[in-house]
Amino acid sequence: MIGTGERAYAYAKACGIIGKSFIGRNMINLETVNRLSELDRMIFPTAYQALPEKSLLFDLEKRIIDRAVHSIISVVECFSNPPEFFSLLIRGYEYADIKRTLEASLDGEKTAPAHTDIGRFQTVNFDAWPDIREMIKGTEFDFLLDKEGILAWELGGFTLQTMLSVRYYSALWKSLLSLPGKDRKVAERILSDEISLKNACWALRLRSYYQMPAEEVKSHLIDIPIKTSGPGARSLADDAIRSLEFPLDNHAAWSSWRWREFLNPVSDGMGYSRSPAEGAGSVWHWQADPRYFQNASSRYLYRLARHHFHHSPFSMDSIFCFIKLKQMEEDILTSGAEGLGMHMSGRDIVSMLELAS
Repeated sequence: MIGTGERAYAYAKACGIIGKSFIGRNMINLETVNRLSELDRMIFPTAYQALPEKSLLFDLEKRIIDRAVHSIISVVECFSNPPEFFSLLIRGYEYADIKRTLEASLDGEKTAPAHTDIGRFQTVNFDAWPDIREMIKGTEFDFLLDKEGILAWELGGFTLQTMLSVRYYSALWKSLLSLPGKDRKVAERILSDEISLKNACWALRLRSYYQMPAEEVKSHLIDIPIKTSGPGARSLADDAIRSLEFPLDNHAAWSSWRWREFLNPVSDGMGYSRSPAEGAGSVWHWQADPRYFQNASSRYLYRLARHHFHHSPFSMDSIFCFIKLKQMEEDILTSGAEGLGMHMSGRDIVSMLELAS
């Protein structure tokens, strides 16, 4: 049982960090920047880097991620014995890093990919690159090794991604359910929506970019069963599986789908393709746009976390919302950096990400 003192201290620290973060109205400050160096000075006013614009992007993105991780760890370490759920939320960075490391090894890259330092929460020995066996030996990732201790290369990129995603989210969901019911009500809603939306977005991507058939798409989803108030159980992959019934070029066919509001609208030019008929009278056809869907679902999850952050002070829910807000801020700032790197203006980036709403 985590004491009231630790809860209060962690929540107070989280509030102080959020007050100085690019959350809510502070996000609009992105409108004022038009160069990477300006964004660097805005985020790191006393620790910006005097680098050429061409060299700054990667360095800035790495520091943005490190900044988020440092803030998250500083709050989680307010607990003398942090719940496994919070530890796993931090170790999500390690899961992402091991995916990139395995892909780099599969592609024969000579240089070790960058990884995020998560301190005492880290289990992988990234310094052992390029010896993958040594990197993951004795960790939960050694399930990727066969009986001879050799990485199962035959899995391929998609299967590796699926295996790691399923393993991570299954462990995260199980650890969430180990918390007292009063501490996880909000986290349970947000995390279940996140997994469902991640599945839906992944299904859209596989169909749109790889023309993957429905049955194959199903094998790449995060299938986590959850209890319902009625008889039986449902899966957090159900909404994505249902989406496989709908054609990617018929907006009206999606009208009964749970997440239809996050699809690009018919009136939006994004995600359209011109019909074969050219010239006068040609028609633009709707096409489901995975990027639009991902951005819209991310905004929805951000607003949920922001709304509930102050809803239950001193609860585990509030700390979960804090972690999600810092990770979403990280995504927004790295997206902003990438946009500036492509010579977009700050105003265009804010408009594209719809941060003003």
